[in-house]
Formats: sequence, C-alpha cells, structure tokens
Amino acid sequence: MLRPVANRKRWTAGLRCTTFLRYGGAALSVWLALSLWSVSPVFHHHSFALFLAAVLLTARFLGFGPALFCSLLSTACLDFFVIVPRFSFSLSSGDLQNLGAFLALSVFAGSMARQKSRAELRAEKTTREMAAIVEYSDDAIFSTSPDGTITSWNRGAERLYGYGAQEAVGASVYQLAPPERRQEVDRSVQVLSGGGYVEPYQTERLRKDGTLVPVVLTVSPLRNAQGKIVGASSITRDISAQKQSEEAVRRSEKLATAGRLAASIAHEINNPLEAVINLLYLARHDSANAQQYLTMAEQEVGRIARLAQQTLGFVRDTSSPGWMDPAVIMDEILELYSRKLDGRRIRVSRRYRQSSPISGYSGELRQLLANLLVNAVDAMADGGSLQVRVVAGRQWSDGREGVRITVADNGSGIPQENLRRIFEPFYTTKKDTGTGLGLWVSHGIVQKHGGSIRVRSRAEGPSTGTVFSVFMPYGYEVSRVASSEAFCFVGSDLHVTKGQ
Repeated sequence: MLRPVANRKRWTAGLRCTTFLRYGGAALSVWLALSLWSVSPVFHHHSFALFLAAVLLTARFLGFGPALFCSLLSTACLDFFVIVPRFSFSLSSGDLQNLGAFLALSVFAGSMARQKSRAELRAEKTTREMAAIVEYSDDAIFSTSPDGTITSWNRGAERLYGYGAQEAVGASVYQLAPPERRQEVDRSVQVLSGGGYVEPYQTERLRKDGTLVPVVLTVSPLRNAQGKIVGASSITRDISAQKQSEEAVRRSEKLATAGRLAASIAHEINNPLEAVINLLYLARHDSANAQQYLTMAEQEVGRIARLAQQTLGFVRDTSSPGWMDPAVIMDEILELYSRKLDGRRIRVSRRYRQSSPISGYSGELRQLLANLLVNAVDAMADGGSLQVRVVAGRQWSDGREGVRITVADNGSGIPQENLRRIFEPFYTTKKDTGTGLGLWVSHGIVQKHGGSIRVRSRAEGPSTGTVFSVFMPYGYEVSRVASSEAFCFVGSDLHVTKGQ
C-alpha cells in the first residue's frame, strides 16, 4: 500500500510543477511582449499584434489553458500600460470594444493554434508508429527510385537478403534478382511507370551469399502530394518454411500413391515370377528345349524390371527436369492399373494424336495422371467406361501451344456444391478412404509446369460423369518455385481463379 501512495504523491507533485511551469510560461510571454513594447517605439503602433503573438505562442507550446490565461493577462496589460490614460483601468466605450475584440480574437486564435499543434503531434506520432512498423516488420520492405535505385532498407530486408542498409541503399534493385528472373524486374518497372500495381506473386530472389530464397513479392507505386509517381515500394515475404511443408506433404502423398499401387504391382509381378519358376523347371528337365524356355524366362524378367522401373518413377525425385512424352507415361499408368481395370470390367478408350514431348518432371506427371485415373476408377461402377486422350492443343486464354491430356469417366459425378473445393487441401468426397491431398497435389504439379487444369462434372440426370482436362505448354521453364501464372478452371461455366 505504501508504494502506490508514494507514486501518487510523486505524480501529483509533478503535475503541480508542470502546471506551475505552463502558467508561469504564459505570464513570461506576456512580460516579454510588454518589454518589447516598452523598449521599442516601433511596437507602439502594433501593440495588439504583439500581445496576440504572445497568446499564439503560448497556445502552440503550452496548451489552451495557459493561452486563455495569457489572453486575460494581455488584455489587462493593454488596458493598464498601453491604452491612454495609462496606469489606469478607466476605459472609454471604444477602448472597451477594442479590448473585447482583442480578447475574443486571442481566445479564438489560441484555440486554432492549439488544435493545429495537436493535429501535428498526432500526425508526427502516426508517422513514427508507421516508420517503426516498417522498420521492425518481419517482411523485407524497401523503396526504390524510378530508375531502380534502392532508397530505403528495413531490418527485415537485412535479414532476408543479407545486405546491410549501408550496402543496399544506393545499389540497384537488379542485384536482388537472379539472372534468369531479371525480366520480372523489367516488367514491374513497366507496370509501375504506367501507374499500375503489381499483384503478389511467387518468385525467387538472390541473397548476398548467392543462395536463392522462395518469396512472395508485392510492388506498389510511391506518389508525392501531387500524385506523381516518384518511386516504388516492395514487400518481400520469405516462404521457405511454407514451401518445405508443402513439399513434405507432396512427398507423403507421392509415397501414398506408391503404396496404393503396391497391391496391383504385387499381382502384376507375381504372375511373371510364377512363369519364370515354371520355365526354369522345364529348362532343367527338358534340355532339348532349354534355350527356348530360358528366352521366355528372360522376357518375363524384363517385364518385371519394367514394372519396377515404372513404380520407381512415382517416388524418385529427379534433380532437374527433362523431356517426356505424356502419351507414353499415360500408357505406363494404364498398364500399372490394368489388373484393377480388368477386374472392374472397365472399358478403356485411348486417343493419342500429334503430341510432342514436353519439359518437366516425369515422376510428377506420373503422379498427376495416376491421381486422375484412380479418382475416375473409384467414381465408376463395375462395367464403366474410361476415356483418355493426349493431343496437341492450344490454351484458349493466352494462345500458348502445348499438350492437352483428358481423363473422362461415366461415374457418379461431383455435385456442384463440392466442385469448387476439390482442389483445396484435405478436402475429400471419399469420406474415410480419401486423404484430401490428391487433387491438391495434382493442381500444384500442373501449376509448377506452367499449365492449367479444368474440370466439368454432372452428378444428376440420365448421364453423369466427370472430365478432367490438363494443359501442359511446350517449352516452359520449370522451376522448383511454383509460378503464379497457372490457372484452375472449375464448374460448367469454367470460372477462372488464380493459382495459389
């Protein structure tokens, strides 16, 4: 109890001292105005303005209360020392009106000066808070001049890029982009020079030590009071942890896909293994036809090797993209699932026409096609119909040429209320049997290869089914960082949404 009482006493004493100083300062300003009037004949003709200036200064620096006290004290000094007869408080009607007008004007002017002072203090406080927010933000925030020279650099930028403020300010923004992404900076400069705004997009940036970091980048124009563009501000967010977690989920889904293949592959391998055992037995007991039996056994072993090689394609992570033929990979996937398709009596119709190899990761394309194929088979009843097509095509939205892969089934279809969520992670319509990651991973693979994926489905009426259409462009430079230029099309009206 003693400490709060002592603190209250100190606060009260400090408040009294502050009040005394403020009102003492108001009296001092009046005394200074009176001194100037008495020592300089020039102020004799401007006495009212001199005392009004004292009121304004008091309001500006000491507050409205001391300004009101200064106004009253100034009025008394004008009456007693300035207005004739001096040293007397006798006033004529005209002098009384002048003093009344001075008092009203000084109170009003003091009030306006104090409001302006408070507004400036609030603006200054807001500016300091905004500067602190920018300076201590975890995101890298910096500004550039119209020619791309860095003009400011916060602590987040120091942590992300590795350059200190003294190193970065005055340098070119091009040093932050890897050589293969310098054109992104050129496009941003063109958009900003036209008064546009660069929407957030995923890319890579170059650290001081030469390593690349995946980021989300936003660039906005900076304008002066007249609205003229005087530079640009950039906000860069490190998404390394997000990318690592997404990659971990994709790897787990890839392993899950390989696991789902295990049963089918076990059956596929078991048959040729039994054949090899029988052929070796015949070769051992029939020396006359041993060479023929060994040749047939060798063919069966080659079949096993091909199955194993195709299975490895799901889990092997190549370090760099290569050329691949989507039609060949589609045949491999259908061969892997041939036993399941035959067991369900599902008719498969293939149509391959004028397709060319594309650049990318073959293991990821296998995973994409396997996800679409498994979903189609699971949606169909026994005796269903599956149609696959790989043809050369063109992206209708931007005119790019590439390969269009279509997987169509006559299964139960996807209800319209579920259709827009099928590419969301952990969303599944298979209840206890689905992970909700297959189509999300598939969309990420398409996005990574610069393509698009669209889906049409009907769950009601006499004809039901689902059609997935994947477009993969020719000559796309695949990066480990997914591009923001991929699109996802869903629904019967093909509404467009940016890839996330």
